Amino acid sequence: MIALLVAAVAALVAVIVLVANLLRGDEKVPTTLVSTPATATPPTTPDPTTSTTPPANAGVPECAPPALTVAVVADSADVAAGVSPTFTVTITNTGADPCLVDAGEAFRQVVVVSGEDRVWASTDCVAADASRRTLLLAGAQADVTQLAWNRVRSAEGCPGGLPAPGPGTYQATVSLAGATAGPAVFVLH
Repeated sequence: MIALLVAAVAALVAVIVLVANLLRGDEKVPTTLVSTPATATPPTTPDPTTSTTPPANAGVPECAPPALTVAVVADSADVAAGVSPTFTVTITNTGADPCLVDAGEAFRQVVVVSGEDRVWASTDCVAADASRRTLLLAGAQADVTQLAWNRVRSAEGCPGGLPAPGPGTYQATVSLAGATAGPAVFVLH
């Protein structure tokens, strides 16, 4: 019985590794997962114009509203001078079926405003080669991450020399793949 349980767990881990590799677009499949019959013909070299990389979604649909919800919460309503405010960002698949969403820095946007003044956005200064963070969310599954704002004003294109944000009341919103939430209200001292 224990041997069967160990074998089942090993098979499950192998499948998880395979799916993770496919989702990353990694063409390397662990050889321990591939069984080739002795009579199999050797693999042919693919035509250079033909891609052997499986589609990024590997049959799993992209998450989209209304099955995708996001939330942002300021970790502190009052932020002392010199302290960076932090936010908890939650991404939830409220649907019944699994779905994929890229929650990398270039796609998940937190925006901080004070009144009509757009002060900062997490996507303003993202590197062109920012890594993807593709999440495979099961139905009703959530991903929770924290994000800090260094209290430096930003704008699209990341120009320098912008005025520093001062003490006052601010609001943060989050958006991802068409889903938006907020505001999370906080005070900078």
